[in-house]
Amino acid sequence: MPESPDGPETPKTPETGRVHTGSGFGRMLVAVYAVFAISATARSGVQLVLYFDDAPVAYLLSAFAAVVYIVATIALARRGPVAEKVASVAIGVELVGVLVVGTVTVLDPELFPDATVWSGFGEGYGYIPLLLPIVGMWWVVRTHRLNRRTV
Repeated sequence: MPESPDGPETPKTPETGRVHTGSGFGRMLVAVYAVFAISATARSGVQLVLYFDDAPVAYLLSAFAAVVYIVATIALARRGPVAEKVASVAIGVELVGVLVVGTVTVLDPELFPDATVWSGFGEGYGYIPLLLPIVGMWWVVRTHRLNRRTV
């Protein structure tokens, strides 16, 4: 496929002529989000069921992060402007969450007796939770701009 000024051309949906967030590079992004959705859901489920009394705030935050990852995964995989908006909101919430929780856990670690996905800016996950919403937002904005050019 030819290169565009924004990088490699992203495949357009034949029916609509629109680029969607789940195509091209977006497939890999959806896969990474799906892995985080599954792992955060499993982790928070175990924490909530077995250890809730030990660190309820941390475990509820893990469950919230899981929901955010699930919503982002589904929205990125779907087509259309509504899906783009939902993805933008979910990824924005994710970015704010990882920045706020990361900052709080670095400044006052006693507030979180156990780690969440977003603790220490995602250090337990190789800082991917910090990088993922940045890449995700870039991708949503990029596909939105490509779609504006085709309208």
